[in-house]
Amino acid sequence: MTFGSMASCIQMLSVQPDTKPKGCAGCNRKIKDRYLLKALDKYWHEDCLKCACCDCRLGEVGSTLYTKANLILCRRDYLRLFGVTGNCAACSKLIPAFEMVMRAKENVYHLDCFACQLCNQRFCVGDKFFLKNNMILCQTDYEEGLMKEGYAPQVR
Repeated sequence: MTFGSMASCIQMLSVQPDTKPKGCAGCNRKIKDRYLLKALDKYWHEDCLKCACCDCRLGEVGSTLYTKANLILCRRDYLRLFGVTGNCAACSKLIPAFEMVMRAKENVYHLDCFACQLCNQRFCVGDKFFLKNNMILCQTDYEEGLMKEGYAPQVR
C-alpha cells in the first residue's frame, strides 16, 4: 500500500492494428478500442481510468492524475482530500485547497476578497495595488494616505 502522494502523466495512445491487444489495468479485459490511456506504467480503457471519488474520466479532465493512499484521483479531489487549506487575509474565512486565490506577500485571499480595503474597488489583471500595514489598497487610497502622512509619492 502506498501512502506517499504522486502526480502522474496520462498519455493517450492510438492502438496500432498490427499489435497484440493490451490488458486494461482497470477491468482486466483486452483493450480493443481505437485509443487507450497509459498511466502509472499501465494501460487503461478510456472509461476505466476514473477518479476514485467523483468517477470523472481522468483522460478527459486533464493530463495529470494523483495517487495517494492507494487512490487514483483527479486534481480537484486530491486537493479537496489532501490539500492544505488556509484562511483569507481579508475575511478570515477558510479557503478550500482547490479554490483559485490571489496572493500578496504571505497573505492569501479569495478572489472576491482581493479588493481595496478602504473603497472596496476590485482589481483586474494588471491593476496596480499596494500593501500597506497588511492592507490591500488601490493607488488612489494609497496616495491619499501618503499625503496625510506628510509626504507625496514620487511620480516618475
